[in-house]
Amino acid sequence: MSSHHIVREKQEPALLVLSMDAFDEEMLGQLLEWSPTVLCTTDMAEKLDALGTKVDWIVGDGDWSHFQSDVKVMPVGSDKPPVTALKYLVANSYPAVNVVTDRFSETDYLFYADKINLVVFCKKQKIYPVGPGFSKWKPAGEVIEILSSPVALQVNGLEILSGNRYQTTGDGFFSLQFEQPFLFIAEDVE
Repeated sequence: MSSHHIVREKQEPALLVLSMDAFDEEMLGQLLEWSPTVLCTTDMAEKLDALGTKVDWIVGDGDWSHFQSDVKVMPVGSDKPPVTALKYLVANSYPAVNVVTDRFSETDYLFYADKINLVVFCKKQKIYPVGPGFSKWKPAGEVIEILSSPVALQVNGLEILSGNRYQTTGDGFFSLQFEQPFLFIAEDVE
């Protein structure tokens, strides 16, 4: 007996591919598993096509009618590609997006931290915004990096390694308290 799953549009996080030189193709396959809306830059369109990935939107300029059937073009205008894509996703009520990139700039994402569930995969890290009082269960020895400049940061369940890198002190919850709306933190992923 087989099971059938109906995946409704926008049920899964959209996938925005900005660059992926340092990204594992197996992890990309996991992000594509439930057929999300796929957006990419013009630079990534050919690479995704070569991997057999159906692209829904190309964030960039030019005529891409020859590329894949039903692909749409999202002109960048005066914004950077991630900002253009995030504006579109928020305006069209997407609840979440996974972003794959080789370079993380907090300024591209901070405005959207409370507008869409946002996870950025950058190199070997999973980056996401958290609010004051954030806590999460992690096993002992996991590394957490705070990418933002925190105001009045207090940590629990973490010990400092160096600079803005911390390690969980034991199996259990760690928590972050600070005095600003959001911080971006990064977890190492294999």
